[in-house]
Amino acid sequence: MLFHVNVLIKSRNYYNSCKVEGIINFRYLLTMGASEAALQLLSARNCGDWRYKQIKGLKKLQDCSSLHAFRGLHSVFRGEKIHNRSNLSICNCQQPERVSETIIKGGNGKSMHTVPPKIPNLTPDEQNMKQENGARPFSEGFKTAASVNSRPRTNTESIEDEAWHFLRAAMVYYCGSPVGTIAANDPSEATMLNYDQVFIRDFIPSGIAFLLKGEYDIVRNFILHTLQLQSWEKTMDCYSPGQGLMPASFKVRTIPLDNDESATEDVLDPDFGEAAIGRVAPVDSGLWWIILLRAYGKCSGDLSLQERVDVQTGMKMILRLCLADGFDMFPTLLVTDGSCMIDRRMGIHGHPLEIQALYYSALLGAREMLAPEEASTDLVRALNNRLLALSFHIREYYWIDVKKLNEIYRYKTEEYSYDAINKFNIYPDQIPPWLVEWMPSEGGYLIGNLQPAHMDFRFFSLGNVWSIVSSLANIDQSHAILDLIEAKWEDLVADMPLKICYPALEGQEWRIITGGDPKNTPWSYHNGGSWPTLLWQLTVACIKMKRPEIAEKAIKIAERRLSRDRWPEYYDTRRGGFIGKQARLFQTWTIAGYLVAKLLIANPEAAKMVINVEDTELLSAFSSILSSNPRRKRSRKGVKQSFII
Repeated sequence: MLFHVNVLIKSRNYYNSCKVEGIINFRYLLTMGASEAALQLLSARNCGDWRYKQIKGLKKLQDCSSLHAFRGLHSVFRGEKIHNRSNLSICNCQQPERVSETIIKGGNGKSMHTVPPKIPNLTPDEQNMKQENGARPFSEGFKTAASVNSRPRTNTESIEDEAWHFLRAAMVYYCGSPVGTIAANDPSEATMLNYDQVFIRDFIPSGIAFLLKGEYDIVRNFILHTLQLQSWEKTMDCYSPGQGLMPASFKVRTIPLDNDESATEDVLDPDFGEAAIGRVAPVDSGLWWIILLRAYGKCSGDLSLQERVDVQTGMKMILRLCLADGFDMFPTLLVTDGSCMIDRRMGIHGHPLEIQALYYSALLGAREMLAPEEASTDLVRALNNRLLALSFHIREYYWIDVKKLNEIYRYKTEEYSYDAINKFNIYPDQIPPWLVEWMPSEGGYLIGNLQPAHMDFRFFSLGNVWSIVSSLANIDQSHAILDLIEAKWEDLVADMPLKICYPALEGQEWRIITGGDPKNTPWSYHNGGSWPTLLWQLTVACIKMKRPEIAEKAIKIAERRLSRDRWPEYYDTRRGGFIGKQARLFQTWTIAGYLVAKLLIANPEAAKMVINVEDTELLSAFSSILSSNPRRKRSRKGVKQSFII
């Protein structure tokens, strides 16, 4: 059979600069007894494009090889040249002669252990082409044609079993150990863009799912390897951002060793935003990293990780970056547009609620984990001061309900004094007509943004539910947010939970604020799209407030479609009725978000790993501020104390 394949290859003139790797793949299938499948694929009408195809067969996993997550039969493998190895984290423990055992899912869904044979040796022609083109055999990522993403779910298999299958298929390995999950594993997409990378924010639900399952190694590895990337030089057009910035994502690449093309090494290639669409800075990455670090310690009981010197140093670098003084009068973090889950232009620049909620949660978590030492005294003092100021600012000025709306409606403007009521000079005409009709008599929420003369009245789901989780919102506000979600269920949940924001920008407002972004059209993607991954944050918030029935109702709605629709990234239209027009299928955080929601409903106590309980000292200080006049004149006695952080 191998002879027939060679004849067919030569007769069709497949020997050119891009096709050696495909030839090797076919020969590998032959050695595994898949001869008919190999010939059928090679003889297909569209075989002119086969040089780009990755055949899904068995995987050869060496001690330090990376598993770039299984892709579908029609996915594209894009060979990428490494130009600057100084920007890569390199593993030098490669042992090319050893082959590790791999667990492969068979067509019946059962696991089988196999050691793939070696790839057949190259012919002289193939060796010459390999030297001319700098290509190397791609011997990773094979699976059978019944791929992980195309196999139907059996009658006896639950949706959760299917979700776990796909989540494990998205795992990425570095030096033989799992280090994360790729963003999406969609076999229908011709180009991967950066969806084949491990995103910090995307991995959080995956990490929580693995923690709940008792699989701690992947989370520990993820925390330590992303920590290594934190200290690297980050440059954008000759400018380097401040120390402490965590990457938005990273990719595991396997490259040949210098002077030895038969051996390879794994490298971590991070993206700090310098390659991202729009060059957005990942402000939320470091905040999520701290939240996951705390969750790991609480769930596993292993506090040695957070006590390590390098982990403590990395945490302090993030805190110093966040607590640094700047040209701002507010305790909230000032960020650019696209610096969080909404990573495209959506008018959230300034002080978006999502960042503030994550910021507050990370500050509380870091305070728990910081080692008690004299060197950290000033840092802890500055951290406590920021926590108090931040909680007061958000609860007092971001909160909106019918009563507050009526107060804004009656605001006087152009007030110049220390005790002004309308501190931010908000014009009553800014109140949008939709809000007057939409605001329920019971319930309220935290607005999306606050700046001088500007209030963003949109409802942002993640910012509000995480304000509940982190205790940034007080008890009454937290219940009111859930009351509003229930009252406006048809707008915020409808056919698929959960709207990322409400309402969508439309018409001239959409053109001005988004720049006419064709991906963020009304009720699509970040502009009012429905994101199933938000299920897990909603579930944590509901469990904290002892109202799990809200989350259970949302989960049941999602279960009707997620598996059938092949786990899309997001849904479009007002009710979330359509799969998003540019949504990736088999989106990892959609899968993981569903799993975490189900696991937490079954074991509500486990939600404590990410929940922040109201700090009694902060609450006491907050009450003291409110009991005295918060609009009092500033004191001129004494000088504000500064802290070295």
